[in-house]
Amino acid sequence: MAQTTAVQMTAGQPALVLASASPRRLDLLAQVGVTPDRVDPADIDESALRDETPRRHALRLAQEKARVVAARSPGDFVLAADTVVAVGRRILPKAETQADVLYCLKLLSGRNHKVLTGVALIGPDGREASRLVETKVGFKRLSDAERDAYVESGQWQGKAGGYGVQGLAGGFITELQGSYPSVVGLPLYETLNLLTGLGYRAQGDQA
Repeated sequence: MAQTTAVQMTAGQPALVLASASPRRLDLLAQVGVTPDRVDPADIDESALRDETPRRHALRLAQEKARVVAARSPGDFVLAADTVVAVGRRILPKAETQADVLYCLKLLSGRNHKVLTGVALIGPDGREASRLVETKVGFKRLSDAERDAYVESGQWQGKAGGYGVQGLAGGFITELQGSYPSVVGLPLYETLNLLTGLGYRAQGDQA
């Protein structure tokens, strides 16, 4: 039987709290054997600050989410993330309406853009660590029919930049340079490094 590498809670280890309600992030963590003990969304204001760059915005939101949840989960590991889609310095919204997704698709069609995911972890002892992962994504030029079919699908709802790479929009992507799971919502390699770096024990590391 093939061996798999996994990270999981071990006996006596503090709980892992995911500061996000995203089912995509839960699925990604499960993919590498990580099951949070609790899910506690931070529910913060995600508006960009004046002159804030997309990179700084993604990292700041991840850090703020982790700190908010850590304040009500002392002694636990708290993991948070935020994904931002940007065209140049322009931060695209998380699409909630058809007007939002049409705006995003107009900007993305036929162009390259960046997907920036900030990941922040706070350990039981209060130590903080974070990473920012940048991925370059190219979109084909969308026809009116492709755009309209995607809007009709509803797959854009609540997604940064109005699309999810794992859905119909995956057919729009001409290139992806960087981390695929980061575009989905959580860069797994960097997240696992943060967890082990702050002492969340990997399977097989027990004394």
